[in-house]
Amino acid sequence: MTKEEVLSLLLTAGEPVSGEHICRQLGVTRAAVWKAIDQLRQEGYTIEAAPRRGYTLTARPDRLDTAQVRGYLAGHPWQPLVTAVERVDSTNNACKRLAAEGAPDGTVAVADEQTAGRGRRGRSFSSGPGRGVYLSALLRPQLAPEKILPLTALGAVAACDAVERTCGVRPQIKWTNDLVLNGKKLSGTLTELSLEGESGALQYAVIGIGVNCNNASEDFPPELREVATSLYLETGKRVQRAALAAALIEELDKLYAALQSGDTASYLTAYRRDCLTLGREVQLLWQDVKEKVTALDVDDQFGLVVRRADGTVETIRTGEVSVRGLYGYVE
Repeated sequence: MTKEEVLSLLLTAGEPVSGEHICRQLGVTRAAVWKAIDQLRQEGYTIEAAPRRGYTLTARPDRLDTAQVRGYLAGHPWQPLVTAVERVDSTNNACKRLAAEGAPDGTVAVADEQTAGRGRRGRSFSSGPGRGVYLSALLRPQLAPEKILPLTALGAVAACDAVERTCGVRPQIKWTNDLVLNGKKLSGTLTELSLEGESGALQYAVIGIGVNCNNASEDFPPELREVATSLYLETGKRVQRAALAAALIEELDKLYAALQSGDTASYLTAYRRDCLTLGREVQLLWQDVKEKVTALDVDDQFGLVVRRADGTVETIRTGEVSVRGLYGYVE
């Protein structure tokens, strides 16, 4: 793991790091440091070396690899559990496979490309190479299944926090799980649970988040160009995707701690503040039945409180219906 550890020191230093300091920090030899530096250079990192000053990382590739994501997670307990791959069917599927093999709580799968990315109700999620961040975390909480139901909504808040930290803009949330920036979809969250057949006990949960980062308009399929966007399209700035992936992992860890302790009040406050669905007339889709309602509030379990045309008020739970705008993605 020396390569990842050396990269982590260079990423967080902000100034030249001497070879002696690296050896002392990591407990390795000069030869091991030289080997790690050489490996990083071969992988596209520009590392300058100056006599009596040390090594400076001056440029890095925009690539989602294990070394770079772990490099931003120095000291984080999930750091050694993060693996990034070039291509996978979906990171949720990868985590479920790892769960079946006994992978521990906090295992994270990151991919540069998903060949079968998906969202709620089996919808596809555009996941081309070199453009977005696609990651999933495997969680094994000692909780009753009903206690894990707010995880998707909590994940949307965590994703907003991570985007704001790394990119300086805060998306809004379209109930229940989509991130929206300037009226277009930026990100989606998908949670899947595994229950023990006889007892119904929760075996594990997998939460996956996909964020459009450096996509140009032509990178989206024609049918999505009017409703999807990316951080690059909205800010004009390229995103360092490994930094965003690390921020997402850190925010997922924070929400996980809040979920386990039951202290999710701050997340509910943030969700209500950021939820652009509230106060709007929206359309509920009950299989083939469409109904116009007004979205009033989000309850303590992140259910959507709506008022029907006849004045009755009801709380809608995710999975029961799909909420759509009347005149576009949001409107």
